[in-house]
Amino acid sequence: MGQHATQITLTNRQRQQLEKWVGSKADSPYRLVERSRIILLAADGVKNQHIGDQLGVDRQRVRRWRARWASASARLLEAESKKASSRDYAALLLSILSDASGRGRKPVFTAEQIAQLIALACEPPEDSGFPVTHWTPKELATTAMERGIFESISPRHADRLIKGGNPTAQKQVLANIKGQA
Repeated sequence: MGQHATQITLTNRQRQQLEKWVGSKADSPYRLVERSRIILLAADGVKNQHIGDQLGVDRQRVRRWRARWASASARLLEAESKKASSRDYAALLLSILSDASGRGRKPVFTAEQIAQLIALACEPPEDSGFPVTHWTPKELATTAMERGIFESISPRHADRLIKGGNPTAQKQVLANIKGQA
């Protein structure tokens, strides 16, 4: 026998905020709109599979957000009973529908490695045996791996790092350079 979906009941205030986010798709992040839709459909009694089919997401995602909402329902009701301001209440709902902190991939390269890559990019390619005046991303990545700067790096990622695609790493590199001066 199948597992029953967690029951979702929304107050008028909760429904209004979720519908506001869904209605202002241009101003709301995609994930927030999707998660708001999941909760609204769940509250309307729609089954996980049907919600998933309708929104183009897997059933596990629907189950996860339904469970997250249900586990936060006591906090939501408490905030309502304490007459939380619209701003504070929206922030609470947003925190429930946001990704958990610490998610996502951790940085792979150190500031020192990025600094070495930048230094390599400042060298003339002729010094490394390339008969060109400017580095290509492929040559840069290949040379960086040959010199042992990286165990592995794609040409695209090397190019992104050189062009400043990692602001956090850039700050670390600049701090290290200033500290050595």
